[in-house]
Amino acid sequence: MNITKKIGGGLALLGLCSIAWGATPLVDVDWVKTNSCNADVRVLDIRNPIDGGSKTDYMRAHIPCAVHTDYLKGGWRVEVDKIPGQLPPVDKLEKLIGDLGVDNKTHVVIYHAGKNALDLGSATRVYWTFKLLGHDNVSILDGGLAAYTADKKNTLEKGNNSPDPKTFKAALNEALLATKADVQQASGNGVTLIDNRPTHQYRGINRHPKSKRSGTIPQAQNLPESWLTVNGGGKFRDVETLKKLYQVANVPTEGDAINFCNTGHWASLGWFVGSELMCNKKSRLYDGSMVEWSADESLPMTEEIKL
Repeated sequence: MNITKKIGGGLALLGLCSIAWGATPLVDVDWVKTNSCNADVRVLDIRNPIDGGSKTDYMRAHIPCAVHTDYLKGGWRVEVDKIPGQLPPVDKLEKLIGDLGVDNKTHVVIYHAGKNALDLGSATRVYWTFKLLGHDNVSILDGGLAAYTADKKNTLEKGNNSPDPKTFKAALNEALLATKADVQQASGNGVTLIDNRPTHQYRGINRHPKSKRSGTIPQAQNLPESWLTVNGGGKFRDVETLKKLYQVANVPTEGDAINFCNTGHWASLGWFVGSELMCNKKSRLYDGSMVEWSADESLPMTEEIKL
């Protein structure tokens, strides 16, 4: 059962995790309405081509005091060794974040378009990046902009907000990141491998354009990203429902776990649910995911359907 707690005059949506430091993984619309323009809060509008959005859409209408940063084009992910969508160098991320007016004391709140699980993955990937950099003071607006604009009375702002740059320093938390070598060691050693891709990719019917082979990593269980949100939309399911879905997918909710997908986008959604909503702090994200794994011919793959 979800509970709510008053924080700064608004309601912050909590799962079952006990959070001592105040910033909950999810905040709701009331919280954002109360706090979006607070000096110690920075709301990030990450709309991008994944959801059909752009800087132009942001300038036409956004949550008051929000700053735009394009998830795809703003520097949050880069190509590394021909693998797209990977984590950039830490110094590049420090500058990116500092230029958004965020320092190590800022409470960052991320919002996506709120259309579907795919664009929610933009928010969870940015959230995971902050956590990896050691910044725990970060939240996601559950339901994104769609939840905020559902009530036509909620105020929207036009134009561009350009905050003064600040200094952000990372303290890398490598416990959240899994490498290809980690996944190799994990397979068969009691670590749960969770494939958050759609089932047709997991079974090898289709594959990502950048993947060299079809199928999945041996012994991986499939928990599709669309299961994790209400009707595949931009809002998370409640924790009790998520537990039932984990059981259906034969995925444990405790113990060492590595989430993966194609390039670490959908996997961030699975990681967020596992780590932040289901409270499994032994969850990691495999950044290279299937595009990196499938490119290494020495690594095994399981393909259920030969086409």
